[in-house]
Amino acid sequence: MSGTFLFNSFANYRVNKSAWDNSLTVGYGLTQQGSDNLIKTEDRILLASKYGYNAGNNWFYTGLFDFRTQMTTGYDDPPENTQVMSELMAPGYLQLSLGMDYKPNDHFTLYMSPLTLKTTFVLDDTLSEAGAYGVEPGDKYRSEYGASLKSVYKKDDIINNVNFFTRLDLFSNLAEDPQHIDVQWEGRLNFKFNDYLTAVFALNLLYDHDIKSTEEVNGEIIERGPKLQSKQLLGFGLNYEF
Repeated sequence: MSGTFLFNSFANYRVNKSAWDNSLTVGYGLTQQGSDNLIKTEDRILLASKYGYNAGNNWFYTGLFDFRTQMTTGYDDPPENTQVMSELMAPGYLQLSLGMDYKPNDHFTLYMSPLTLKTTFVLDDTLSEAGAYGVEPGDKYRSEYGASLKSVYKKDDIINNVNFFTRLDLFSNLAEDPQHIDVQWEGRLNFKFNDYLTAVFALNLLYDHDIKSTEEVNGEIIERGPKLQSKQLLGFGLNYEF
């Protein structure tokens, strides 16, 4: 038994040379096999706001606000669910940046920023004390200064009744190990059967050099290096647009 809820909303404003784009994405999903504990398959909140002023030739002087976190407790050992891996605002990510945004059409944007502040919050006491997500043990946040790139491509009816969306986010801490680039990528296909019935296939990839993986060896938790994380989703459900 499984179920997933996805909510996407957009509020965009255009007047003269100004462009203000806002988006909110909320997703939550659970699955259960037999009498096992529930396993969380989706949990995210993504809020972004981007203001740009037209500099000519489809380029915009731009400021960006980007916030991400999850809603509920995540575990590193499902279905036993004893090792807490994440909580609300543990982690939470906030990016503030200034740069240039290239928008040649309604389908594609490419934002590049040489001035980016990335703050990672770990407000859960246990995770903070463990130094999770790159913070110093006992600290509740870590700030990094660097450069970022964000690209979005979306197209309805890329083929008949199939909508495509992809987003790529890159960040480099220029003050410390700039060669280690944080990567977040999302790709999604929505298949529309009628006005309400849809299917979705999604793939997410994440790499963050500050997030160390762990492995249990003979009952002992051993910290390993960073690794590529992936998540796939295939589902059928109801869709409502307004």
